[in-house]
Amino acid sequence: MGKLIYEGTVKVDFDDRTLAHLQLVIGTKLRRGEPFHFTWRDDASIGDGRTTIWVHPRCSLVYKFYGSRKPQLNPAWIDALAHTANSPAGLYLVPEPALPPVEHEDAHDLVG
Repeated sequence: MGKLIYEGTVKVDFDDRTLAHLQLVIGTKLRRGEPFHFTWRDDASIGDGRTTIWVHPRCSLVYKFYGSRKPQLNPAWIDALAHTANSPAGLYLVPEPALPPVEHEDAHDLVG
């Protein structure tokens, strides 16, 4: 379970895989100088509501990953998250689309 820390005070847990995708989408927006809202559902332990932050190029963000390995990124999920980040509502989590199937050589092709 990773953690996103905003301005040193707002701390929210995301699994490392989700956090890696968010980091890429947020970083892309900030490199372009494009501020946006980011909204997520809060855990039931803190009220089961939602939180929205204003993400801008001068904000302080920390991405804390608890796993040592980088997760495989899903380009379709990056595109879906970027689409929400570019909308008037801002960035919010959407379900991860399935990864495209990996093409394997047919066993018949391996036999001479």
